[in-house]
Order: sequence, then structure tokens, then C-alpha cells
Amino acid sequence: MNAPIDVRWGAEGLAPVVIADATSGAVLTLAYANREALERTLASGSTWLYSRSRNELWNKGATSGNTQRVVSVSLDCDGDALLYRVIPDGPACHTGATSCFTTTLPLDGAERPPDGVAFASAVAALARTIASRKEHPIEGSYTAKLFAGGVDRIGKKIGEEATEVVIAAKNADRAELVWETADLLYHALVLLAERGVALDEVGAELSRRAKPTG
Repeated sequence: MNAPIDVRWGAEGLAPVVIADATSGAVLTLAYANREALERTLASGSTWLYSRSRNELWNKGATSGNTQRVVSVSLDCDGDALLYRVIPDGPACHTGATSCFTTTLPLDGAERPPDGVAFASAVAALARTIASRKEHPIEGSYTAKLFAGGVDRIGKKIGEEATEVVIAAKNADRAELVWETADLLYHALVLLAERGVALDEVGAELSRRAKPTG
């Protein structure tokens, strides 16, 4: 398969590629592709890119296991940038983060997004990663080990993490409280996945509780 002839490749034969989650719309990373990488992506439905630091093609997830299924490829109006919409199987960033864009810079006068938007997006992304690990276990994965231990092992970890959340709160350590709460939520999501409970079921119950009473 030949790459579209209207791609305007840069001086090095590359074009920037924005990679976004096809479900949430969240931007996952910015990378580069050359003609061959684009051709392989279009032919395989898997993310292929070109590494400028290594000067070679690479297939996302070939070594990490964090693959991406490409559901669409778009070209911008100038023909010099690409957008891959993907369904990720694991984090996109080499740091282990869901997205490479994790540092928020201060923007004076910017309207603050509604409370909970970033939280909901992060929880949904983590839940997808957990579900993927259950369906496609990766050797050495902590999540896979939890699933292998079943409800007993996961439940034990939830008890431990809940205690650590309380200790962090009593210590009045804000960073520690955030960290331990994230650990608790992660293990709770693993337990829900183990028992086949969807996040929407929990969301429906929370919505019911949020309704004002007479």
C-alpha cells in the first residue's frame, strides 16, 4: 500500500503524528512518521512511527507490550501533519503514564475546567488498561499478578491501602494522601474488573446518591 501522495513530508522525510485515544479523545503523545511508517500503519492497523533519536522505524508496543490499535488516520488541512486515533492496550508514555502530556503549565486568566473532568478521564483510562491486562496478561505485570491471586489477594491489598490512606490523612501529608488514595482507587478498580463490575454501574449508584432528597 502506498502512502497518500498529498502528505507533505518535511526536510528529513518526516511528518509529526498526534496520537489520540479514539474513545476519550485524549491526546496521548506526539511522534513522527516517515512514508514507510505510515504505509505500515495503514496496512496493519498498528501504530508504526519513526524514531529520530534511533534513526529507525518502530512499532509501538513491540517490546513494552503497550500496543495501539489504529482505528483511523487523518491528514490535516495543510497536508503536513497526521492524526492517529487509537485504542491503546496499556500506557502510551515510556514513563508508564497514560499520556505523555502530564505537566500542566499555569495559564493566567484561563477558565478552570469543571471539577472532576480530569479525574473521570484518568479513571476511565486506568480502567481500560486494567481490563486489557486481565484479558491479555503480560509476564511480570503487577496487575496480572493481582488477577492471578483472585479476590483474596486483591482484597488484602485494598485493606492495606485503605489503612495507608487513613495514616496519610492523620499525618496531614497532602502528597502522601494523594498517592495513597490513588493506590486505593487502583486496587478497587482491579477488584471491580475481577468481578466483572462496570464503572457505569458504580457511576449509576453514585448518581442515585447525588440526587437531592425531599
